Amino acid sequence: MDDKRQKTQVELASAMESKGEARKLSGGGTEASTAEGETESLAEGQLMEQVCERENLQRALARVKRNKGSAGVDGMSVAELSGYLKVHWPAIRERLLAGQYQPLPVRRVEIDKPGGKDKRKLGIPCVLDRFIQQALLQVLEPIFEPTFSEFSYGFRPWRSAHQAVALAQTYIAEGRLWVVDLDLEKFFDRVNHDILMSRLANKVSDRRVLGLIRRYLQAGVLEGGLVTATEEGTPQGGPLSPILSNILLTDLDRELERRGHRFVRYADDCNIYVKSEHAGQRVKVNITRFLESRLKLKVNEAKSAVAQPWQRKFLGFSFTRGPRLRRRIASQVLTRFKQRVRELTDRNQGRALGEVIDRLALYLRGWRGYFGFCETPSVLRDLDSWIHHRLRSLVWKQWKRGRRRFAQLVRRGVNRDLAAQTAGSAHGPWRLAESKALHLALPNAYFASLGLPRLHVSPTT
Repeated sequence: MDDKRQKTQVELASAMESKGEARKLSGGGTEASTAEGETESLAEGQLMEQVCERENLQRALARVKRNKGSAGVDGMSVAELSGYLKVHWPAIRERLLAGQYQPLPVRRVEIDKPGGKDKRKLGIPCVLDRFIQQALLQVLEPIFEPTFSEFSYGFRPWRSAHQAVALAQTYIAEGRLWVVDLDLEKFFDRVNHDILMSRLANKVSDRRVLGLIRRYLQAGVLEGGLVTATEEGTPQGGPLSPILSNILLTDLDRELERRGHRFVRYADDCNIYVKSEHAGQRVKVNITRFLESRLKLKVNEAKSAVAQPWQRKFLGFSFTRGPRLRRRIASQVLTRFKQRVRELTDRNQGRALGEVIDRLALYLRGWRGYFGFCETPSVLRDLDSWIHHRLRSLVWKQWKRGRRRFAQLVRRGVNRDLAAQTAGSAHGPWRLAESKALHLALPNAYFASLGLPRLHVSPTT
């Protein structure tokens, strides 16, 4: 495995040197010259030693193990990392301190974006590089976190998507009934490396750290058996990507603050709240121009809009229209939720009810943990009823024949006449899931006893 890593490093280092990267770093390029001229630099030359401190590395290793994740291009699993470090860490540390460590390319994977039409490209670094990136993150975070905007909520300590949605709700309650919803087109794929590195160099003067981060940005992508160099972008999937995106987009935050706008940003998802459609159109034009000229980012016009908040979604939520402003789950989210539940409760999969509920419960708990933040409990109650309906339909299908259906109904307390009438019905499973007999035989408490959680939990329970 180590031979494969070293071979890949040599090949990639040669490719980068052919592009002039090695000369740029050794000859005092953008990162170094900017940092040397920055009198307020917060990290004076010894940052890599902090990265390599034992306590910092132990924290990084624990985090990588906790996050788990799949192997990168070298095939090393998280479980193998500790053993690998025991043997190879002294040499790796020496290369890091000398500014000579070369990351491996990331492994490209694609996942469906919400809605299922587009694909999100993820870059999975190898486990060792995830470990080093995590160690870097833990040193960089205290330096940059105080410089971030109070209106930025994505991937920051003690901040959450729920807080961002609540702030948006506050703006609307103040009478800002129009939102400029900006969508940055393929943001993580289009981050300009030079602009990002110049922002890093404003606070970091350790050339080794700056050089390592640039090498991570340009490590390349393995896709279809070929390694492609990355001239722009910061691949999603590694520990460094979120903080790098926040460092770059702080320019946007400061520009919005300078103009006195009410806004909230979560990673590359930014909403600006204004009092009129005309103001919104003006803001959209001006901020689009700023993003494209200053940060070299492109706004996706097809997905961006000036609209009223209840016509848009933000982090999976929208808002009700009327005198009482409430958070609600966006319609697109509800559609995806029902599609996923249909897949998990498909009557043709042949799974036992207990197995179906175990899988369903895992999904429901995670979904409720996030979307339970809504203020429309009736929607959650309706979803609970719909799920119970699907499960009754599933059980009825599994009972298959009239004789077994009759026996099961009677065994579960349904009187024989009603059981016979239901078992002999020509209606299908979905229709009969509404019947009195199935509600008696399969009450909500029965599914709860098998571990099915409810989406709506009454405050009194």
